[in-house]
Amino acid sequence: MSRAMEAKNQFEKGFSCAPAVLSAYSEQLGLEKALALKIACGFGGGIGRMGRTCGAITGVVMVIGLKRGQASLADEESRQETHKLARKFIDKFTALHGSIECRELIGYDLSDAGEHELAKESGVFQNKCPIFVYDAARILEDVLHLR
Repeated sequence: MSRAMEAKNQFEKGFSCAPAVLSAYSEQLGLEKALALKIACGFGGGIGRMGRTCGAITGVVMVIGLKRGQASLADEESRQETHKLARKFIDKFTALHGSIECRELIGYDLSDAGEHELAKESGVFQNKCPIFVYDAARILEDVLHLR
């Protein structure tokens, strides 16, 4: 199974988008899966269910950081490369889906309890979000040359 499919499956099991993506790649990059799920937990639903940057996007950016991120002040090259890869990923995702903002992608403002209920009733979490998670992970693999 591809890691992109693993991320989608993690989401469909009930994990939010960010943990689903980060955990699909975490062990390959030296981070325990359970810890990855915890680290990314607050990013789901557009960061704390506020409908802002989609959790699949933030999950991918965390993976990019794990793979290429700066770990010492002397390593400015890694910081620049990480930013470049994050922008490249975001450009590709935006070209495909038109936005990286959760509320724009799903059409509901999850920070509003009533709209969150409407989103659940509409099936958006079963019909749209798995596509965003899968596509984000697939684009990540292309950007980082991961499999």
